[in-house]
Amino acid sequence: MTTGGNRGWLLRLVIAFAFAQAAVSMARPAVSYRALALGADERAVGVVAGVYALLPLFAAVPLGRRTDHGRCAPLLPTGVVLISAGCALSGVAGSLGAMALWSGVMGLGHLCFVIGAQSLVARRSAPHEQDRNFGHFTIGASLGQLAGPAAAGALIGADMARTSAVALLAAGGGGAVALTSLWRIEQPEAVKPRSARGDRVPVRGILRARGVPAGMLISVAVLSATDILTAYLPVVGEHRGIDPAVVGLLLSLRAAATIACRLVLTPLLRLLGRRALLTVTCLLAALLCAAVALPLPVPALALVLASLGFCLGVGQPLSMTTVVQAAPAAARSTALALRLTGNRLGQVAAPATAGLIAGVAGVAAPFAMLGALLLASAGVAIRTPSGPAPESAAADAAAGDGPGPRGSAPDRHPTDGGSRCEARRPR
Repeated sequence: MTTGGNRGWLLRLVIAFAFAQAAVSMARPAVSYRALALGADERAVGVVAGVYALLPLFAAVPLGRRTDHGRCAPLLPTGVVLISAGCALSGVAGSLGAMALWSGVMGLGHLCFVIGAQSLVARRSAPHEQDRNFGHFTIGASLGQLAGPAAAGALIGADMARTSAVALLAAGGGGAVALTSLWRIEQPEAVKPRSARGDRVPVRGILRARGVPAGMLISVAVLSATDILTAYLPVVGEHRGIDPAVVGLLLSLRAAATIACRLVLTPLLRLLGRRALLTVTCLLAALLCAAVALPLPVPALALVLASLGFCLGVGQPLSMTTVVQAAPAAARSTALALRLTGNRLGQVAAPATAGLIAGVAGVAAPFAMLGALLLASAGVAIRTPSGPAPESAAADAAAGDGPGPRGSAPDRHPTDGGSRCEARRPR
């Protein structure tokens, strides 16, 4: 069970996520550079980047259903293997079609890992711990986003066809290191026996829960901003004459600012509250994204990206908590999977749309589009619930989430994990 002094599982999960995310963050710009070397234009780069999210669109909800009624841990090594294979095989692919295929495999692996990991955090965290634990969990993503682009920028040189392939192979090897942190990450007794599992909650019922759609939109906006920054800043750099190594450092600076944000997330929440913090950071991120479209000198662009990274650091962990606390207790993994489905829809639509806009209005125009999306998410964030929804608490009680018989009051002891699936210690 999770207590304040027993979070070794969370540290190991953060380490594994850091390596897995570093592989993906290293591979995504490398895929863009390799596609350019193979003759792709801005539209083709957008299509290849979008396929990364295509396969996961069809897998997210079934994986979430499976995780609601089973273990989380098997998805983690499966995801790492698919990520590593997708990175390495992208490096040896000789055509844009093959690159798109292996980019999709990489995206499927990332989805498997993230669904398993987010579900594990939700299960092993009490409600009052979720903002903090999701914030710490996403530090792993930020660490990966910090190291990955810098490593890609350091490896990719003038011979983009060869050096981008080397970067992709290195990303595959680095991602596999995540396997070393995944032993005994989930307790076997954390899964309910089949007779104790609740009825399947319809997808429509999950989406109608107050707070779930808002959390999904905020997550899509924030992830789209991060995704297009990663995929299109190299294209912007090519057009503005910025060296690939500098582009990698700029992306890493954005990720470092996101880490800084998540390290101070708890005091920020105490100061402003979840609703106000989401609203303010989405609004500021909208303005900063639009600023990337301006022909700024590199130092000013670095300042904008650092500020943008700090603002984008809030949306992902708090949208996870919003969705988990709003969803019925028996469908939290499915709700997280629906959130990820929304993310992947954004990752399919946003790069493809960005490619079309870039082809017509220039490579900086997609960042203005992101500014509009983040502005809409700020309007939604102001109406998000700031705590567990009453229907979610009632569903916890109906599911027998407490230590007593089925239907008793849910366990909310301040030092207890409050996990839906974890066995309770006798008190």
